[in-house]
Order: sequence, then C-alpha cells, then structure tokens
Amino acid sequence: MRRLLASSLAALLLTGAALPASAGSFDDASKEEIRQIVKDYLMEHPEVIIESVQAMQAREDAAKADEAKGQIAALREKLLRDGRDQVLGNPNGDVTLVEFFDYRCGYCKQAQPTLDELIKSDPKLRVVLKEFPILGPDSLVASRAALASVAQGKYKEFHAALIASKGALGDDKIMEIAKGVGIDTDKLKAAMQDQAIAGHIDDNHALAGKLAINGTPSFIIGDQLVPGAVDLDTLKKLVAAARGACAGSC
Repeated sequence: MRRLLASSLAALLLTGAALPASAGSFDDASKEEIRQIVKDYLMEHPEVIIESVQAMQAREDAAKADEAKGQIAALREKLLRDGRDQVLGNPNGDVTLVEFFDYRCGYCKQAQPTLDELIKSDPKLRVVLKEFPILGPDSLVASRAALASVAQGKYKEFHAALIASKGALGDDKIMEIAKGVGIDTDKLKAAMQDQAIAGHIDDNHALAGKLAINGTPSFIIGDQLVPGAVDLDTLKKLVAAARGACAGSC
C-alpha cells in the first residue's frame, strides 16, 4: 500500500496534476511523512521521473500538433497558393509540399538531395518554396537575390546553386554564384532593391510565426508540420497519407 501511495503521489506531482482536496487537511507530521515516502520511492525508482517527463512531453507535442493542424487549415491558401512563391515539381500536382528554408542552413543543404529524389520519384508532387532567411544578414541577401532572379527566369538554377554552395555566403559569393548560372548581376542588384521582395520575405516570416516555425528546414504536407531534415521514406509516407486524405488538389 505504501508503495502504491508513493507511486500515485509521485505521478501526480511530476505530471502537475491536482492533489486531492483533502490533502490540505493533513497535519505537518503527515505532510512530512508523505514527502519522505515520495522521496524514498523516487530514489528507488528514478525511472518514474523519466516516464513522467516523457508523458508530459508527449502531451505537449500532441497539443502543438493539433494547434498546428488548425493553423495550417486556416492559412492553407497563403501556404499553397501565394503567387509570389516559386514552385518545383509539377505545378499542377495533386499534393503540395511546402518548405520553409534558409540558404545558409546546413540541414536544408542536407535535405535538398532527398527533396530532389522525392520530386523525381513522384510526378504528381508540387513543391512550394518559402524563402525564410533566419540565419543572419547573408541569408537575407541570398533570399533577396534569389527572388530578384525570378525577373530573369533563373530562379530554379540559382536556387539550386545557392543551396549546393559550401562555406560562407557573403555578397561577393552570392554574385559569383549568380553569374555562374547566367544571371546579369547588375540587373539583379537593381531588382534586389524592390520593396515588393522585402515585403514577400516579411510575409513569409509572419506566416512562419503563426505556425510557430522557428527553424529550417520545416515542411508542411497535408495537415502535418514536419520540422527538420526528413529521410526519403518518411517524406514518401507523408505525401501518400496526404494524397489519401484529400480529394483533388491539396
């Protein structure tokens, strides 16, 4: 009985659940005995702490996932159909994957070959690229340059080259990469000053904020928000689930 009481009290304390109302009627000696019972039990069974923390984390993760689903539904048009965003894969695909990324993000670079393979293996997949520079001034310059390259019809080539680049990504390196894919850098620099580009990036940041996205890469597939670099099999399963859950384009 003493063991069961200790286990129950420990679970209540660790998970933040309310103690019985009658607990307030215990005298000081009884309270001290209860504290000692719980302490002794936790010393003998430290795994209870780990299990309780894991259970609490699971509940928090589930709550965040549910909240994200609601936000994704409310923001679906901005996520999937913002005409300013660039699209890879099939522009008329039946499933859309959205990626928030940063050109200086190592995990984004790591994820790109996987994303390329996914696009290659699924001719019905549409991929929306959300420029989301969060890793400093160089990231912002790279995103502004990438979006400015749209006017020269070179975004896809420039995007691929920026993602594949190694080392620091300063202004000179960005222009060198641009020149390497056939971009007129004088025109590019002028186009980068367009406030519409700054507004587009600001809107992406605001959208990410509503979805509690604070890292890159972050993917949205169907009603799922998936943070971090994800392996190919997982992405395929998520796309298949989204395809099975929706009728028509999603």
